[in-house]
Amino acid sequence: MATVLIPTPLRKFTNHTSKVTVRSTKVSDVMMELTASFPDLTKHLMDADGKTASFINIFVDQDDIRNLNQEQTEVTAKTVISIVPAIAGGVQK
Repeated sequence: MATVLIPTPLRKFTNHTSKVTVRSTKVSDVMMELTASFPDLTKHLMDADGKTASFINIFVDQDDIRNLNQEQTEVTAKTVISIVPAIAGGVQK
């Protein structure tokens, strides 16, 4: 089973779980499985069309899925999936 690493800001929606194992074999299915297990994550990860929100970065092992097969990227039992919400802020000069 693949492992999904949950970032600290989203752990309050996963009962403070930092890692979740999933059975899915594609990133799109991983996201559906994750939000089915933790429905409160949905509004933080998905857009209105049920796709991964544009401000969410997903890495399969060390590779951004945007450089792979996007949400159709396949995962295996040894895959580590990292979810990285985009961070905005700072001071403009």
